[in-house]
Amino acid sequence: MDWIMFAIAASLAVFGTMMVYSASAMIAHNESAGATQFTYFYKQLAFTIAGIFLMFGASRVDYRRYNNPYAVVAVLAVTVGALIAVYGFPEINGARRWIRFGSFSLQPSEMAKIALPLFLAYYLTRNSDRVGDLRATVLPCLACLGLLGGLVFFEPDLGTTIVLCAIFAAVYFAAGAKFLHIVTVVGGLVLIGAAALLLAPWRLRRLGAFIDPCDPDNAAGAGYQVCQSLYAIGSGGIFGEGFAKGQQKLFYLPYPHSDFIFSVVGEELGLFGTLGLVIAFGLLLWRGARAAIKAPDRFGTLLGIGLITGIIVQALFNISVVISILPAKGIPLPFISYGGSSVLVTLVAVGILLNISQASAADRSESEGPIDRPVRRKKNKNGLR
Repeated sequence: MDWIMFAIAASLAVFGTMMVYSASAMIAHNESAGATQFTYFYKQLAFTIAGIFLMFGASRVDYRRYNNPYAVVAVLAVTVGALIAVYGFPEINGARRWIRFGSFSLQPSEMAKIALPLFLAYYLTRNSDRVGDLRATVLPCLACLGLLGGLVFFEPDLGTTIVLCAIFAAVYFAAGAKFLHIVTVVGGLVLIGAAALLLAPWRLRRLGAFIDPCDPDNAAGAGYQVCQSLYAIGSGGIFGEGFAKGQQKLFYLPYPHSDFIFSVVGEELGLFGTLGLVIAFGLLLWRGARAAIKAPDRFGTLLGIGLITGIIVQALFNISVVISILPAKGIPLPFISYGGSSVLVTLVAVGILLNISQASAADRSESEGPIDRPVRRKKNKNGLR
């Protein structure tokens, strides 16, 4: 097993649990009469422990078992069914993204980050000799992206839709698609994204606030979240205020334990904490990409590229929003943000990457064969061998 990748993922998840406690303690304490400061922490801890076990379990399952139509159809059917089921539940903050079971909830859009690369890897492997064929490969792959991405987009969840588009672009490029097809598809996705921004009033307001979020006209409205986030990161300085000593999480910064938890890291652990987190994601990218590139077959390579792309692009998206490089959009930080669905799915994805890495190591060992060592003969009494 690639214990480096395992340790990075497990450490990020444990670190995220501690930061969830710091960011949510006061919110949980004031949320209801029966809640305590540990309410969110205990839930996140339970999901983290379960996720680490699932990651280890997924690493023991041969990823080549997923390379069959029954597994692909089953995963797609469950994901699409769950994405449709969310419309039967009430809205939360103006969106239908969760299937609720009492105090717990499931976010099906997280499942799409595994379902899409699985389908693309399977289909592009089966049609490897026709990757440049518009009808045979491009349109079916776009249809899958349109189905999953469309259901997620209408929840509405533009951030996850962008992550799915990035997964599609990375896997399709790695499969050897024609440059013209890539440019056409990416151009079309950019136009659709621009239309989604311009035709939605709340997204247009966020786009306007992105230019100067702390302007007096924006700081109390569309730019409030980002402005408070920048205050948090700026006040942390190089060394930070200290763990659990941040001030912006005390009902100034919205959603400090979920979408804007990176701001809490910046305020409490400073530049060293945020750089350490970015470096950890960089190391995870290195190990995940290494496992994908060295996979013993095409399916493993494409599946690994899709999984690691989804994790890293989502992390970069979240961090970019928090530091105002991109317009504000709600999307969790993998491993770190509060949310059971995100932690479980991300750790399972790493587990699949671990199995791909194991398969590549086993394949190299078998190809090398036994090591031939010279036979040492004893000398006779005359000194001859």
